[in-house]
Amino acid sequence: MSDASEMLQKPRIKPITPHLWFDKEAKEAAEFYCSVFPDAKITSKTFLHNTPSGDCDLVSFTVWGHPFMAISAGPLFKFNPSISFIVNFDPSREKNAREKLDEVWNKLSEGGTALMPLDKYPFSERYGWIEDKYGVSWQLILTNPEGDPRPTIIPSLMFVGKNCGKAEKAREFYLSIFRNSKPGALFRHSPGQEPDKEGTIMFTDFMLENTWFAAMDSAREHSFNFNEAISLKVHCETQEEIDYYWEKLSAAPEAEQCGWLKDKYGVSWQIVPAALDEMMTKGTPEQRDRVTQAFLKMKKFHIAELQKAFKGE
Repeated sequence: MSDASEMLQKPRIKPITPHLWFDKEAKEAAEFYCSVFPDAKITSKTFLHNTPSGDCDLVSFTVWGHPFMAISAGPLFKFNPSISFIVNFDPSREKNAREKLDEVWNKLSEGGTALMPLDKYPFSERYGWIEDKYGVSWQLILTNPEGDPRPTIIPSLMFVGKNCGKAEKAREFYLSIFRNSKPGALFRHSPGQEPDKEGTIMFTDFMLENTWFAAMDSAREHSFNFNEAISLKVHCETQEEIDYYWEKLSAAPEAEQCGWLKDKYGVSWQIVPAALDEMMTKGTPEQRDRVTQAFLKMKKFHIAELQKAFKGE
């Protein structure tokens, strides 16, 4: 068995975490989401000094039990619907699921924009796609309780433009890389669904690192694609894990910075040591500043160097 195979069989503590890049609103947005969704709370707040974007707020929070992170780091990236968040309201798990869906929709609608109106669709009795006042997209769906169980929150990737038609290949690519992974449902576009091409992916879902994702192709005209506004954070226990994911995923050397990379589809990932979160949330201001200055010089993270910076060595 290879070292990579052995490494990939080790248990992971944290799921893959969506990371949201705001201009100045990270704390405000996190508080807003905690007021909108059940089982939501802010779990940590950190202040980073002297970054290329100046001083930055870094906030960790949960939405219906699903972890998120957010940073206020300047107006460099803009949210768009290429990555959205499916919210499953399952009548078998939630009392008054339909009423809860409507309540969340109404809160997200304040200052937001409906991309697909809240209505009945062939795939659901109640569904709507909303872009909230910060530009983050949510797909609210009354789930069919007879289907296979899924988490409440599922990040969803939409493959458009030059990526359209690649959702299935991307799914297989990710399944081949990540451990604790498995394919889920897969539905293809049928004839007569133009401009979507027959056989491309209407909807699929799959699990990576015990974290469910969804994907779809859309041939409709869209003026956006994947960018750094939403990245996917992978927590690694060892340097071997960091090296493995970096080698497998990174496809754009110019995008490599501070643990960030872009894959061949343009999706942004952060490959980070699991210990970094603890350094940044539990360290003293001086320790956090030293670690920040250390990682700002890195492309791929090096755990030993971060630990030295934390200890002041």
